[in-house]
Amino acid sequence: MKIAIVFAAIFAVAIAAGDVEILKYDHDNLGVDSYKFAFETSDGTKHESSGVLNNVGSDAEEIAVRGSYSFVADDGQTYTVNYVADKNGFQPEGAHIPKAE
Repeated sequence: MKIAIVFAAIFAVAIAAGDVEILKYDHDNLGVDSYKFAFETSDGTKHESSGVLNNVGSDAEEIAVRGSYSFVADDGQTYTVNYVADKNGFQPEGAHIPKAE
């Protein structure tokens, strides 16, 4: 449920930026333990994500999410972030994100 709220907030921010149209919106609950969604707006914003609940019913139950989002910044460049969020935390990667050494 918390994940749905986060994605709804990101989606709301994307369309609150002005006269932005939703070009694509797909959402699938693939049972009680997984989901998949994607959206694209006319300002170039895109977000795709899928998640699965691992170790259901055990003390080690955890969610693992993979996704990607992109946006066009004020400099006109499109920035893309690919990420994994799991038991190891949020792990973003992108050409504009410094790598830890």
